Amino acid sequence: MSSFVIEASGLSKSFGQTHALAGVDLQVRTGEAIAIMGASGSGKTTLLHCLAGITRPDAGTVDFQSGAGRVEVTSLSERERSRLRREAYGFVFQQGLLIPELTAVENVALALMLNGMPRARAEEYGRGWLAALGLAGMEDRRIGQLSGGQAQRVAIARAQVTGASVVFADEPTGALDSATSAEVMQALLDSTTGQGRTLVVVTHDADVAGRCSRIVDMRDGRIVGERVPGVAA
Repeated sequence: MSSFVIEASGLSKSFGQTHALAGVDLQVRTGEAIAIMGASGSGKTTLLHCLAGITRPDAGTVDFQSGAGRVEVTSLSERERSRLRREAYGFVFQQGLLIPELTAVENVALALMLNGMPRARAEEYGRGWLAALGLAGMEDRRIGQLSGGQAQRVAIARAQVTGASVVFADEPTGALDSATSAEVMQALLDSTTGQGRTLVVVTHDADVAGRCSRIVDMRDGRIVGERVPGVAA
C-alpha cells in the first residue's frame, strides 16, 4: 500500500480570469502534518478545497487512500464527494462554523448523527472527545458561552469524532491570540498526527507552520518550494 494518503497531480483551477491553481502536484504522507503557506491569493485555500473534494478542479486528479482502497476524488459525483467528506475527512475552519443554537456536545454529536448514529450514542462519543480536549464540564454550554479557544476545541472534536483519517484545517488559529493559538494547535496535532492521522493546514502564521512536519510554499497558484521546519535550506 502506498505511504501517501493523498496524491494530487496537475491541479488547475480558474475563477473567471483568475488562475487560482496552475498545475499543482502534491503528495501527502499518511500521518504527517503538512502546512500550506502563501500570501493572500496564492491559491492555498483553493488547493485545500480541491484536495478535500469541496471544489472540483478544472484539470488534474486527486487520489485518496481510504480504508477500502484508493479513491479518485475528482471523478466522484457531488453526492459521492459529500459522503466522502462526512465519513473520511474532518474540517476545522478559522471561525469554527459551529451552530450557535446548539450546545458544544450537540455540535460534535451532529457529525455522527448525519451518518446515522442515534443521538444518545452520538452524544456519548461527543462527550468523550470534548473531555479529551480539555472541555469536561462544558459540554452543555452553547458556543457563545465559550472562549474562542474553547470553541475551536469543539470544532476539533467535531472534526475527529467520526474517525476521520485526514483533517483539513483552514487558518484554524487565525482569530486567536498567540497563547491560545499555541494551545489549540497542540490540541489539533495531538488528536491527528498524535494518533497516526493526517493533518493538512492552511496558515499564514509561521509559528503554526513551524509545528508541522513539512511546509509547502505557494505563489501565484504554484508550489514554489518545500521545507522542513528547523532545517536550514
